[in-house]
Amino acid sequence: MASKSGDGGTMCALEFTVQMSCQSCVDAVHKTLKGAAENLGAAVAIMEGSGTVQGVVRFLQLSSELCLIEGTIDGLEPGLHGLHVHQYGDLTKDCSSCGDHFNPDGASHGGPQDTDRHRGDLGNVHAEASGRATFRIEDKQLKVWDVIGRSLVVDEGEDDLGRGGHPLSKVTGNSGKRLACGIIARSAGLFQNPKQICSCDGLTIWEERGRPIAGQGRKDSAQPPAHL
Repeated sequence: MASKSGDGGTMCALEFTVQMSCQSCVDAVHKTLKGAAENLGAAVAIMEGSGTVQGVVRFLQLSSELCLIEGTIDGLEPGLHGLHVHQYGDLTKDCSSCGDHFNPDGASHGGPQDTDRHRGDLGNVHAEASGRATFRIEDKQLKVWDVIGRSLVVDEGEDDLGRGGHPLSKVTGNSGKRLACGIIARSAGLFQNPKQICSCDGLTIWEERGRPIAGQGRKDSAQPPAHL
């Protein structure tokens, strides 16, 4: 993002993703973001798969009740594709180790406008003929502080939003195999008191002391279900 600097020049900030390396880190971020009235939090997922599908999706907590999810995913077959937040930020076995949909309420799978749904149910994104899906979703159940360290997954097929007759309809939306995924990481742009580490040709890169820029997402002792 570019902005005017004090000397009349233009300054650009390069955004990084920061993945939490342990549950205590995740808990600390959760507490900080949930209590910060002036900045409710932002996160980003860099999505990749074994094929050509890749994308960038950002999460922004606009208010205590509303989360904005917007992004672009390339390399998809034209049509609708299910998009879900999953329970684990574990990519050790690619997308297969991400676990179930994020569902702390024990609800059935549904559509993003349904009251009874997994909190991670974001519905479908639509890919154009070029294979690109560009989307903007406003969600009242998802919170940035709840999803940091988890994963975002895009699926091969259309999510039936729990309304189909397939046995997996109320579990996954019967949206097929997982094409690409990424850990949802806190946006480094939210860090306080950053240190400028590089400035050349109008590009400024910032770093905050003591903050990891790589690591693992959330993992639980329970094994993800084999059928997902």
